[in-house]
Amino acid sequence: MGKAVINAVDSAGLDIVPVSFGSEEESGNTVRVCGKEITVQGSSKRESTPASLFDEYPNLIVVDYTVPAAVNDNAKLYCKVGVPFVMGTTGGDRDRLYKTVEDSKVYAVISPQMGKQVMESHQASKVDTSRTAKAVISCFKKLGVSFDMDQIQLIGDPKLQREMVGVPDEHSSGHACHMYHLTSRDET
Repeated sequence: MGKAVINAVDSAGLDIVPVSFGSEEESGNTVRVCGKEITVQGSSKRESTPASLFDEYPNLIVVDYTVPAAVNDNAKLYCKVGVPFVMGTTGGDRDRLYKTVEDSKVYAVISPQMGKQVMESHQASKVDTSRTAKAVISCFKKLGVSFDMDQIQLIGDPKLQREMVGVPDEHSSGHACHMYHLTSRDET
């Protein structure tokens, strides 16, 4: 999804800041997207990089497609530096995320559904993907949408089920909820 955003930004004639965050092992590597070299910054530069970029690019907006475990730390960093951002990753502690943004007064768009997404919520004892989700993915593929089964987000944690899906606590031990979201290139 990050590459799709870079392509859209480039097509719109906007500037792409040639920096991305990654692990310390990836630090210094470059990725080529839209003919642009993007340098990966490791975790040791997490604090200094956004501040220096914001000085160089005062109209900077970060578009973040990360892993769910990094959502809150990344948002906290953007708010600390004062950089507006779009959080396109689901997961993390959403209440804490909203509070971090609200307390900082930094502009942010927090979207749990950007692009294509399949989530299913079942009781914690269900550990595999449902036939229903597999059938929907099959339909997506027939529509020409590239989607792998490992992209399905399985939600088994009762706290996340309550926060992300709205499953009442009394039903977390036996329920099924499937959510499918597909956004076309023209945002319809």
